[in-house]
Amino acid sequence: MKTKNILTTLSALSLLILAGCKKEKSDPEIEATFQLSEDQAAGESIADDVNVVFFETAVNEGLIGSRTSQSLQTTNSASCATVTVTPQNSFPKTIVIDFGTAGCTSIDGITRKGKINIILSDSVFHPGATAVMTFDNYYVSNFKVEGTITWTNTSTPNGISWTRQIENGKITIPSGNYYWLHVGTKTVTQTAGAGTPLNLLDDIYSITGNHTVTNPAGKSRTAAITEALEKKTICHNVGKGKIRIEGPNHYAIVDFGDGTCDRVATISIDGHAPRIILLP
Repeated sequence: MKTKNILTTLSALSLLILAGCKKEKSDPEIEATFQLSEDQAAGESIADDVNVVFFETAVNEGLIGSRTSQSLQTTNSASCATVTVTPQNSFPKTIVIDFGTAGCTSIDGITRKGKINIILSDSVFHPGATAVMTFDNYYVSNFKVEGTITWTNTSTPNGISWTRQIENGKITIPSGNYYWLHVGTKTVTQTAGAGTPLNLLDDIYSITGNHTVTNPAGKSRTAAITEALEKKTICHNVGKGKIRIEGPNHYAIVDFGDGTCDRVATISIDGHAPRIILLP
């Protein structure tokens, strides 16, 4: 009888645990937080890709404001694009980076389509310079990118830095049946490669800041970088750092890993076992 009672108790407890797990797994708020966390992680990679293309174009077109005899070394992210810069001899300049309506795959292995339009106020390395970026039917890795990114040089004699503000951001997935909205401001500090301005391959950046991401149903989450993100120019994705995503009664942690160049990140909800996601 005692054994039977113990078994009955354990069975009931197992059912309660199972019911609790099912409830947590099917909780729409938790699932929304997970999805929006994944969206935010993907958005980081997409925004950084735009930055890489901008910097490479600025170096290729002699718009960085730095005179050096160093050889030019880039990831060739804009190698298949047509670039126009007007006017030639004064600022502000209008830069159009055109990957074509059919799209093309650059030497870096990433497929892009459409145009990035940039209004550049001054040479990129001059403190106070701004670059306002908008998009014309632009896609990277088949994700459609919309909105306005304002890049502002905040460098001091102690180092190179800038802010990156995203307004009216919208990213649509390749299938076209889902999108997310995003706004926020990041502070980016160069931690390596500042001494070789024409060699982008040794550049490493530290990223901090906050963001808000919203799904089509109007559910929003606030994302705060709790461990500075590390982005190497030679890596397409963020390779290190953590973001905390706040839900209504729970939280998620996006972990980009140990600095390895790959597509892998993880998301954990309320400290539970993480789930692996793949970045664009």
